[in-house]
Amino acid sequence: MHILVPGGYGLIGSAIVTALLAAGHEVTGLGRSVGQARLLEPRARWLQHDLKDLISAEAWRPLLNDIDAVINAAGVLQSGPGDDVMVTQSLAIVALFEACEQAGVRHVVQISAVGASADAATVFMRSKGNADEALEGSSLDWTILRPGLVLGSSAYGGSALLHALASLPGFIPLPPAPSIRSVALDDVAATALAVVEGRLPHRRIYDLVEDKAHSLQEIVAALRARLGLPPARFVRWPLWIFRLGFRFGDVAGLLGWRPPMRTTSLDQILAGIDGDPAPLGAANGRSLKALPEILEAIGGTVRERWFARLFLLKPIIVTTLGLFWLLSGLIGLIAADQAEAVLTARGFAPITAALFVHGGAIVDILLGAAMLWRRTMPAAAIGMIGITLVYLLAGSAFTPDLWLDPLGPFLKTLPAAVLALVALAIKDAR
Repeated sequence: MHILVPGGYGLIGSAIVTALLAAGHEVTGLGRSVGQARLLEPRARWLQHDLKDLISAEAWRPLLNDIDAVINAAGVLQSGPGDDVMVTQSLAIVALFEACEQAGVRHVVQISAVGASADAATVFMRSKGNADEALEGSSLDWTILRPGLVLGSSAYGGSALLHALASLPGFIPLPPAPSIRSVALDDVAATALAVVEGRLPHRRIYDLVEDKAHSLQEIVAALRARLGLPPARFVRWPLWIFRLGFRFGDVAGLLGWRPPMRTTSLDQILAGIDGDPAPLGAANGRSLKALPEILEAIGGTVRERWFARLFLLKPIIVTTLGLFWLLSGLIGLIAADQAEAVLTARGFAPITAALFVHGGAIVDILLGAAMLWRRTMPAAAIGMIGITLVYLLAGSAFTPDLWLDPLGPFLKTLPAAVLALVALAIKDAR
């Protein structure tokens, strides 16, 4: 079959695309930014469209030519610049279902979430619930899959945060949380494949969860053991500390980043992640993988340990660089008189000295702000490298006496080298 997969490059979507291709199907993936997806999975055809431009059935119709089935894996945790939860998970998807009815695309699989309903506590769950209700009321051969906590070898979002949490040294802080049921990423993909191929009954809602629920501490402890790390002490911190920390994640979301530490994630953890495995177990004739089996597939190699321990360094590096340049620019403006005096003492005209000092401070401020904004971060990192080299050359030209110190050249070039490495490491890891 030829299957359209909106959101085909996300955590769940990419696993579904891989499973469909391995089974011999033709796949078209759709998303807002598909450049990297084309490189990672060239066997699929990729369409670049923003879902905010696809909120009517008429907009979807041309994209459904020659499509036999649709598996919707599009989703966004929380609204932010360029992201609207209700548009991405409700308005655009309801329009897709209407377009499928009009175009005669009968088979539609909706990747939802356990707990989704039109009156749920979070916008994320309400938007999923709205789309689910619209699909249930349609004439399509629909199936709704509601995964629990998705764990797999590809760490993304909440899964990546759990890896980082499990690798913390000394002690691990945890919020008060009820039970959680997890599901293997490959089980989600395999179930979607079975549904679209007709090996599971249609017009059903299946919760994709393991048979046994676990506490958050049990999951983190098991993941830590799988990473090959010694047992750690778990500490129950007051809930307000976690709310404050996750609020910082919300601020990062307003700057265009998509951190897993946002209040929607915390609300879902506090509400619990449960589900009923019985309907899918009865239809499948078997249960999905339990937590120990899921973790076996994740592995405990050096790669996983490095990822887990370094995951939280990315926001620290970006924030530190941004604030450092912002503060250096502000201090430059505050202490402009002293800086200008240094330049005039070396022969610069007062106007030229003022231009260099104020211009440099403004550039520092702009680069610092651009580093904190997700879309401009790569350009800001490159700009920081360039400006550092300019400062290095200018300082060497006008203060050659500092080069008499044997450590002088090393100390002057070190910031440029560090910034270059940071820029290269972060640019493709946004």
